[in-house]
Amino acid sequence: MQTLDLKKTLKPWLSPSATEPQIVDVPEMQFLMIDGHGYPGTSQEYIDALGALYSLAYGLKFAFKKGPAAIDYPVMASEGLWWMEDMTRFSMENKNEWLWTMMIMQPEVVTPAIFEQMRAETMKRKPQPALAKVRLERFAEGLSAQILHIGPYSAETSNIQKLHRFIAEQGCRLRGKHHEIYLSDPNRTAPDRLKTIIRQPFEKSK
Repeated sequence: MQTLDLKKTLKPWLSPSATEPQIVDVPEMQFLMIDGHGYPGTSQEYIDALGALYSLAYGLKFAFKKGPAAIDYPVMASEGLWWMEDMTRFSMENKNEWLWTMMIMQPEVVTPAIFEQMRAETMKRKPQPALAKVRLERFAEGLSAQILHIGPYSAETSNIQKLHRFIAEQGCRLRGKHHEIYLSDPNRTAPDRLKTIIRQPFEKSK
């Protein structure tokens, strides 16, 4: 059986310091993606979206593992892009107005045709309305700064501010969307031990 060690391959972009921001150049990858809006702590849409993502991610993994090619790979951590139409208003205080894209990285062996086949099979086996909203899409983030946050999601503000200051100190400005990568399962990990990568793309100030 062939094993794709995605965690080792992606380690340069998934192992930031918890004390100092680092600069990374994130290559193009493909993801299962689904869009929504509203604060995740109270949004049924968010819960349904994650359920659909993981149903497809695990379905694809086991299809490849049991298929004729016999390829195994890990289901990667869920990730979230967060933003508002007016990013100057983006803060922890107006979460109900957040827009988001939740996503899970997929190896290159997952093609659009295989994705559509798995979606059809998953909808037949366990119908979920959110499955119809999931897409397979390439995403190129490029030059970014990131830091590892350890603790509850509600305590991220200081690390977000540290990241933004760091970018400004490089003579650069924010671009794109606030990005979080959830390395810990909140259902199995105490809030003070949660590990989350906070990433922010940036560009040179004009």
